[in-house]
Amino acid sequence: MDLRRYPGFLAVTIACLVILYAPLIVVTIYSFNGSTSITTWGGFSWRWYADVFTGPEAPRFKAAAWNSLTIALIAATTATAIATAAALAMVRGGRFRGKQATFALINLPLMVPEIVIAVATLIFFATIGLTTGYLTIVIAHITFCIPFAYLPIAARMQGIEAHYEQAARDLYATRWQAFRLILLPLMVPGIISGYLLAFIISLDDFIITNFVKGAGMETLPTAIFGSVKQGIKPNIMAISTIMLALSALIVTLSYFINRSGQKARA
Repeated sequence: MDLRRYPGFLAVTIACLVILYAPLIVVTIYSFNGSTSITTWGGFSWRWYADVFTGPEAPRFKAAAWNSLTIALIAATTATAIATAAALAMVRGGRFRGKQATFALINLPLMVPEIVIAVATLIFFATIGLTTGYLTIVIAHITFCIPFAYLPIAARMQGIEAHYEQAARDLYATRWQAFRLILLPLMVPGIISGYLLAFIISLDDFIITNFVKGAGMETLPTAIFGSVKQGIKPNIMAISTIMLALSALIVTLSYFINRSGQKARA
């Protein structure tokens, strides 16, 4: 079936693309606006990008960006390690009791609305008496990043035939040697892709972070939100454009790394 031949398909596609990407394009264009107004064009200028790094709010944004970066690195690394172990169990572990339930549990954060996860996570931390702050953000980010790391890793493993490991075992390799020397190198593109995806999901998260961050703790998305509540300023558009470019770059890298791994296997 060629969906492009259906009446109205092209118009609906164009409308969806405009609704999704037109606001991003507008924000990007006006981040180069030389005027202090967010609606009046005052000529092309880099002043608001300089303001992000040297302006009066620069120390706040730098501290928030550092928090976001370190949290994303910790969360992505931990989530990728857990997701790799989970993918090994699910794809190479054969049949076991509760396999379907385990798969549903791993992917639960993808199906449950983020606001529900945020409220449930906050209630959990309050119940066990854990003070909200940096640690609670890291724990929450690790939890919801696991399925994002798991999906590309599991997809990669499903494309690797088991006979590679079987051949290694026939040549007297131990299970660990077969995994370390044969399976793991073949999994690397999927692992990198999952890591990058988990990293950018953690870096860009706002809803869950806003619930579990506690007073005095800011990440870049929550710092941006705090500034927007006082009024939209051109430097916010510059920060948003930088985050948009970084997100697009990392997602593109993830896609091409995963694709190159598939081509190499083929």
